[in-house]
Amino acid sequence: MRSESGQSTVEWAGLVLLVSLAVAGLGALAGVAMPGAGLASAIGSRMLCAVGLDGICSTLEESKLAIVYGEELAALLADHAPTLIYEEGMRELPIDFRDCREDACSISSQGDSAWRTDRGLPVTAFVHAIDCRGAAAATGRCADERAGRLYLQYWLYYPDSQTEPFGERGYHRDDWESFQVRIGEQAEARASSHHSYNYGGGVSNWPSDAGVDTKSAWGPFTGELHVSSGSHAGHVLDERSAHRRTPAARLRLLPLEGLKPSDRATQFAVTPPWEKRVWSDPEYEGTD
Repeated sequence: MRSESGQSTVEWAGLVLLVSLAVAGLGALAGVAMPGAGLASAIGSRMLCAVGLDGICSTLEESKLAIVYGEELAALLADHAPTLIYEEGMRELPIDFRDCREDACSISSQGDSAWRTDRGLPVTAFVHAIDCRGAAAATGRCADERAGRLYLQYWLYYPDSQTEPFGERGYHRDDWESFQVRIGEQAEARASSHHSYNYGGGVSNWPSDAGVDTKSAWGPFTGELHVSSGSHAGHVLDERSAHRRTPAARLRLLPLEGLKPSDRATQFAVTPPWEKRVWSDPEYEGTD
């Protein structure tokens, strides 16, 4: 006998399938293939997430990556997504700026493993891929040492930032931080930290954090991003014990290329990813 909750799941999945097929069918009649499929996926995703069907929701989110990037890149983005490890005392989680831009929306009281805020918002990373593989890619932004490499960028949004111990001078609304992966002969990673990038923690990072100089900071991929409380500055390697984490499998991945023009027109107190130099130059050492 099927349980009431199981029946509800099946009924919702069936409804989503019917809606998706209807939308895709309208697209086909109009002679439009891919946009129809994308719209159907978006509608289905919102309906399933609304009733808390996380497993099905995750599958549909992955399909959005495949629509934008193709199956291979979508799989690589999922495989290299980092587990987020938060500094002791940190309560805020990265969220989708389109859902909310208030600090209270990002707060989570979950324990050792956290993937939703207290207001039910999923932990989110926006993604961007720069594919410099192949002979044809070795021009423009893929010139020089970039040729032959694949760059995966994961962008985390927090409603505000507070850098200790600078008080009001260390505060600003909106905060975009990144975890970046470079795939060549091996997978390497780095994390944004104030004015430049870090791999490990420690005082050796202070000059680049302060903007005195910059560094590339690439090091072996570990599958982890350690996030500092307050400023949300990151690094890839840290031997300190973890306060809590968001497992990579629980990180919601959304393609930045899939944002609507109106979303990209959002005004932030800091520069958003698509206006940063590293968006088109993946070896750039600054975060401006």
